[in-house]
Amino acid sequence: MIKRTLYFGNPAYLNKKDQQLKIIDPETQAEKASIPLEDIAIILLDHYQITITHALMADLIDRNVALISCDSKHLPSGLMLPLDGNHVQTERFRIQIAASEPLLKNLWAQTIKAKIENQASMLKRAGIESKQLLALVPQIKSGDPDNTEGRAAAVYWKLVYGEHGFTRNRFGMEPNAHLNYCYAILRAMVARALVSSGMLPTLGIHHRNKYNAYCLADDMMEPYRPFCDELVYELFSTGNIEAEDITREQKAKLLSIATCDVFVDNKRSPLMVALSRTTNSLFECFEGSRRKIIYPEFCP
Repeated sequence: MIKRTLYFGNPAYLNKKDQQLKIIDPETQAEKASIPLEDIAIILLDHYQITITHALMADLIDRNVALISCDSKHLPSGLMLPLDGNHVQTERFRIQIAASEPLLKNLWAQTIKAKIENQASMLKRAGIESKQLLALVPQIKSGDPDNTEGRAAAVYWKLVYGEHGFTRNRFGMEPNAHLNYCYAILRAMVARALVSSGMLPTLGIHHRNKYNAYCLADDMMEPYRPFCDELVYELFSTGNIEAEDITREQKAKLLSIATCDVFVDNKRSPLMVALSRTTNSLFECFEGSRRKIIYPEFCP
C-alpha cells in the first residue's frame, strides 16, 4: 500500500485516538478529519499554531513516520525519525561502518552514473537535447576523482534553464526555492527509507561533512533528484512559477513526488516504494551479497 504524505498549513490540534490521527479545529474544537496512523509516511508541519500531542508523536515515530517541521519561510527545516528502525539494527550498523574505501568509491561511481543518466532522461522528456550530458557518463571513475558530477551539473542546468539566466543556487532566483522545497521532502523520504533498512543516515559513502547529520541520505537521493527537477520544470515551463514564493498549489504538486511513478527493478513503482528497494540494495552491497545499488529510471 502507498502511504500518505500529509501537509498542515493552517492552525490545528493533532492528537491520537483509536489508532487514528485526529485533526481538530483549535477554535471550534470540531473534528475536521480522522486518518489511520498506519496509512501515514510523512507529515509536514507548516504553521506556528499547530499543536501536536506527545502520544501522537511517539506513535508516529514507532511507525517510522518522517515528521518534518518548516521554518518562518515555509521551507522544511527539521526532521524527526526513529532511533531504531530495524530489528537487527546494531548488526547492520556494524556492517555499514566496516565498508571498505574501495567499495564506497565504487558505490559512489554507480550513484553518479545513475544520476547523470536520469538527468539526461529528464532532458529528453522535456524535449531538450541530452547528448552533451551523456558524453560525460563514460568518464566516471571510481570515487569520481575528476568531479564528473559537478561538470555534468553545469551542463545540465544550462540546458534546462540557461535561456532564463538561471544559476542553481540555494538562495538564487526562481525556481531555486521550488527545487529546494522538493529536495527537502525527498531528503526526508530517503532518510526514512535508510532508517527502515537499518542504516545510519549520517554515515555517507561520499558526503563527509561533519556538520551534516544526513550524509548518506544526501548520497542516496542524488539519482532521485531529476524526478523533483521534472516536477519543478513542469511548473516553470507552463508559467506557474512567477516568483520565489511557493504557493499552496505548488506545494501540493511538489509533495506528489512521493507517489510519482518510476521504473525500478524492471517494474513500475511509486517513488516512495522504490526508495525502499534502493536502500535495501545498498545494505546488500555493504554485506557483500550484491554488487550494484538498484536505482530508479524514468518510466518508458
